Amino acid sequence: MEVEDLTKHYGAVRALDGVSLQTAPGEIFGLLGHNGAGKSTMIRILTGRAKPTSGRARVLGHDVPRDLEAIRGQINLVAETPNVYQRATAKENLELFCTLYGLPKKRGAEALEQVRLSSVAGRKVKTFSTGMRQRLLLARALLNSPRVLFLDEPTRGLDPRSARDLRETVTALAAGGSTIFLTTHDMNEADELCQRVAFLAEGKLVALDTPRALKLSLASTAPAVDVVLDDGSDIRLKLDEPQDTARLQELIAARTVRSMHSLEPTLADVFIHLAGRSLEDDRADEANQW
Repeated sequence: MEVEDLTKHYGAVRALDGVSLQTAPGEIFGLLGHNGAGKSTMIRILTGRAKPTSGRARVLGHDVPRDLEAIRGQINLVAETPNVYQRATAKENLELFCTLYGLPKKRGAEALEQVRLSSVAGRKVKTFSTGMRQRLLLARALLNSPRVLFLDEPTRGLDPRSARDLRETVTALAAGGSTIFLTTHDMNEADELCQRVAFLAEGKLVALDTPRALKLSLASTAPAVDVVLDDGSDIRLKLDEPQDTARLQELIAARTVRSMHSLEPTLADVFIHLAGRSLEDDRADEANQW
């Protein structure tokens, strides 16, 4: 999958502004950015639901949306909105889509097994928890064994166990050769899952690399350690400042250090450094609207 100098304008708004990137088969690729940065626009274009203003987008070697029919059966999407039939059972939901895909109904049972929902296949979806509904959405997206799977905020609103289960399923899919294109607000999730991540800010690509490389690029600017002393107190020492380095040597020589931990920047730190504010600010803004 690749995009080249991709732009999308809505009037005067540049939702995407000259973005270029590529993904590899079996890669879990993360796209991160604030609300309105262009993440959803990118997924709409790559899944053929929107036409770029200029530039090029190719999925499995085909231009989208022009050649969408050639790849429609090889891609799928788990959208943020849980659009499932609430009054139907999980089994009925998937059997309906098996019919639409031209697949045998037993494929629905197999997909439920993949996401660990077989035991509740006969329950109506309206009785499901948020996590169970999200796993059902994933099962539906797996029916056609997609070579490229788009995940839009897949673990948002999930409890830790459900989020962990979903991540394990996604990791297994990638190990089987599927490309996963993921958008998320959860930096820890991106760090854990993604081989590479891209940061979008106001429609522009501001970084693209492995999570480790991005963190190391920021770590080199201010190396530091947290030191816990025998009396329970803790101090932070910057290793690029001579007085702090000398202080650390004194503490070690005096055998008063209980533990010491290097302070490595997180992916969230890198994003704030590049984009100016945290993704958590988006969630705070959304909460304030309610």
